[in-house]
Amino acid sequence: MIQLQNIEKVYRTNTVETLALNSINLDIAKGEFLSIMGPSGCGKSTLLNIMGLLDMPSKGNIKINDQKTEHLSDKQLAHFRNQKLGFIFQSYHLINDLQVLDNVELPLLYRNSTAKERKMLATEALEKVGLANRVKHFPNQLSGGQKQRVAIARAIVGRPEIILADEPTGNLDSAMGSEILDILLQLNQKDGTTIVMVTHDENMAHKTHRLVRLFDGSQVQ
Repeated sequence: MIQLQNIEKVYRTNTVETLALNSINLDIAKGEFLSIMGPSGCGKSTLLNIMGLLDMPSKGNIKINDQKTEHLSDKQLAHFRNQKLGFIFQSYHLINDLQVLDNVELPLLYRNSTAKERKMLATEALEKVGLANRVKHFPNQLSGGQKQRVAIARAIVGRPEIILADEPTGNLDSAMGSEILDILLQLNQKDGTTIVMVTHDENMAHKTHRLVRLFDGSQVQ
């Protein structure tokens, strides 16, 4: 589902060159739930952004669902992300002026779907995360765990084949974090969604199919 070949990422300024990722080779199978761990600054989020086509590598090739991505235009990349990928971040990135249902519908505004279809899909996604009774609430009326559930609903509303989650439980207590992980596990097991999750939590990582560790931009496990 995701193939990374000899991925390197270098950040350059006028005076400093920083190697963020070095010779990453990784194959992620369809339906796999993969965790990525490592100390702060080791390149975890950079790797996830490259998988999500939010950032491009300095060297190497990315193939997602047999689609080569290096020659796609910005418009084509945006369309590909909207169709194939769902993103979950540590900070929920909800729009406070929009109700829950409207926040979840946002990715569908970039598709040729009707208002009725958007509402149906958003309601279905909220049901999956246990928030069908919060559709008219605003984000500031929700707990942290509920906000992250809304973010998950927004990520899955377009029925993506791949979910990329960057520290999805990082702002939550252990109980809420376990609930969020359970939702991700259900999406993986019942819907067959491929999930890549960056985490600092060893216990959560060991509940996934496979664990990859990074250190100073290199894969060590």
